[in-house]
This record gives sequence, C-alpha cells and structure tokens, in this order.
Amino acid sequence: MQQFTLEILCQIIGIGSASGILLKDNKLYLISDNASFLYEYRLDSKILNKNRLFENEITENIPKIQKPDLEAIANFGDDFYIVGSGSTEKRNKMFRFNAVTKKVDTIDLTNLYLSMQRFGNIKSEDFNIEGLVYNGDQWFFFQRGNNGSGKNGLFTVSSKDMENEFNILYNSYKLPKIKGVQATFTDAILVDGLLYFLATAEDTDSAYDDGQVLGSLIGTIDLKTMKIVFSKKISSTHKFEGITLYKNTNESLEFLLCEDNDTEKLESTIYKLTLQK
Repeated sequence: MQQFTLEILCQIIGIGSASGILLKDNKLYLISDNASFLYEYRLDSKILNKNRLFENEITENIPKIQKPDLEAIANFGDDFYIVGSGSTEKRNKMFRFNAVTKKVDTIDLTNLYLSMQRFGNIKSEDFNIEGLVYNGDQWFFFQRGNNGSGKNGLFTVSSKDMENEFNILYNSYKLPKIKGVQATFTDAILVDGLLYFLATAEDTDSAYDDGQVLGSLIGTIDLKTMKIVFSKKISSTHKFEGITLYKNTNESLEFLLCEDNDTEKLESTIYKLTLQK
C-alpha cells in the first residue's frame, strides 16, 4: 500500500483549529482544541450544528491558558467520547456525548492520566494525548511524543470505571523523521484489525507550545503484534490532526482528514486521502 492521492473534499465555515474528526450517518463530527463544542456537519445539506460539551463564557477561540484542549474523539454505537490532551491539569476531562439524546456526561481522567504517566515513564510536561480509539472493549490512547525527551506511545486501557479502576498496557514507538525531526502521533482509527495513525513533524520541544510544521505521515499498527506495519509521508506542509474512514472498497481505502491551522480563523478544510490496497 504505497500509492496515494490527497485532495480537498470541502471547506466548513464556523470551525477553527480542528483537532479530531469522525464520520457517522453521513455526518461529520468534529472537535476543535480551542472550543467547547462537538460540531456536527451534514455532508448532504452542508448544515453545521454545534453541541455544547461544557459551560464556558468563551465558546470558541478560548485562550490557550484556559482551553480544555480537546484533541481526540472516538465513537462506539450512539456515543462519542472526546478527551483533553492531559498536557495541563485543566485538560484531563472526557466528555461522553450521545447522538440520540444529546446528553453529555463528564468523566474525570486525572487518575488515569497520572497512572499512564507513571506506567509509561513519561514526565508530566511531556504527556500529550492526541488520539483515541474505542472498540467497545478496550481504549487506545495515543501519546504524542515531543522532540527531545518526549515519547510516542500507545496505551491500551481496559476499564469499566475510567475514573477509578483500570488496567493499562503500554507500547512505545519511534516514528520516521521528516526533515530531520521525528514525527509524533496526532490521531488514529481502527479499520479491519489495523490502527491507521496520523503523525506530524513539528519543530518544538513542548507539549504546550506549537512549532513550525514540517509535514505529516500515515501508518498502521497491527493490533495482534502491536508493531508498525508501514508508514508513508503524505504531506510536507500540512499538520493533520484528525482521521476517519470514508470508504472501504476492494481497491482502496478512503479517509477524511482535518487540519489544525493554529489560527483563530473559524474555517476548516476537510481533505480526502485515498490509499490503494
């Protein structure tokens, strides 16, 4: 699986700094790392709805020091799970949103995140969850390693009570470099027993501060072996932070990607990535 095409699918006005994306029932569900909404965009009518996840005086373009830094989203059944990065104490929440009832539950992940840091031997200043996958049985949290001492890793969590009781497994990964800088996880999705992950190279040593974007790649991890099967650079300029499956055919896999442009502009471009099988 080497050949690929990358093209623009659509542009959505009203969302900025998109950090996660999922497709369900011809609707795109998106999150932004500086907003308090789960966005719902209908691909047929082009209508954008906003579902508030928590109360905040500022709903969009929340200042960096205050934002919950929503970086990862997963779906199972009618429920969507959105988590903060854990890079500060204000970023340790999980929001469970039911697409039918529109009900939102809040779960405190502080104990889980602290246990992850200890288990993975990751310093608190280097901890940065950027991807989440849930298969109904296990949770897969993707740790984005920072330049220097940071580590790329995958936490596999089994739990019926995410706040107080959980089992953790951890695998660390060294990803390819782009322009001399190691790529770091930004999102993932499960397809046919493989975790398809995104990673970007960003010239920064911080889990908090952004840096110069050097490109993005896609790759896969086999759930049985937990080893990387392949990786492929897909851009030299984009900072892709969200991936969802669009179409799965005998000839190809099509994914939709969203990009964090690190600006206050409320506009997001959705890209279609096609990988030949």
